[in-house]
Amino acid sequence: MSEGVTVGATDGLDLSHQVEQSPEFRAAVVDLLGALAYGELMAFSQLARDAESAPSHPDRAEVSRLAVAEFHHYEAIVARLEQLGVDPEGAIAPFVDAVDHFHERTAPNDWLEGLVKAYVGDGIAQDFYREISAYVDEDTRDIVLSVLADLGRDAYIVAAVRGAIKADPKVAGRLALWGRRLVGEALTQAQRVGVERDALASLLVGAPGRPGADLAELGRMFARLTDEHTRRMGNLGLSA
Repeated sequence: MSEGVTVGATDGLDLSHQVEQSPEFRAAVVDLLGALAYGELMAFSQLARDAESAPSHPDRAEVSRLAVAEFHHYEAIVARLEQLGVDPEGAIAPFVDAVDHFHERTAPNDWLEGLVKAYVGDGIAQDFYREISAYVDEDTRDIVLSVLADLGRDAYIVAAVRGAIKADPKVAGRLALWGRRLVGEALTQAQRVGVERDALASLLVGAPGRPGADLAELGRMFARLTDEHTRRMGNLGLSA
């Protein structure tokens, strides 16, 4: 797992057989994987577009590598859905509108905005799914955490953005405003995904026979998401 949000709150709970035993739990797991699969597919598409606007051949190659990694993540999630006997297209369909809406509202205007979006905007969504993964079975959690691993993306983006700011300090203000907009849009997307799908929401709040997070833990979760955003912005050399 990449540095940052630490999942926790279910230590000691045995969820290993709930995918098979509980229809409600199974539906929640399918929702989590469907949402994450489409998020990874769209991250691939965005990075592939970003590669086309890269300022140099090495940058284009690096962002293309990151895009390929995102597509492999998508394939891993689809494989898990198929292992569960679920049609991946059906699992993904409920989340297309929310994820598309986020990307439509946060289309970057240039190369640097694309990098900040990949690091800050997608990072918030990934942190949200990482938090939810604390409430699923171990096999599913392992898949979620593996596809959310850093794979060198963060270090590359931080170096590229900091280099651009060093070359032209004026871009810092514009990128800071962009980062603040991204976090608002990303949190709205996460809330929309969680609220509109009862099964997914039940992972957090619990269900009969299966504990979830209490209000205090939910508050701590959103505090962790906010703290991670602040950390990422600081890493880029931007004020949150």
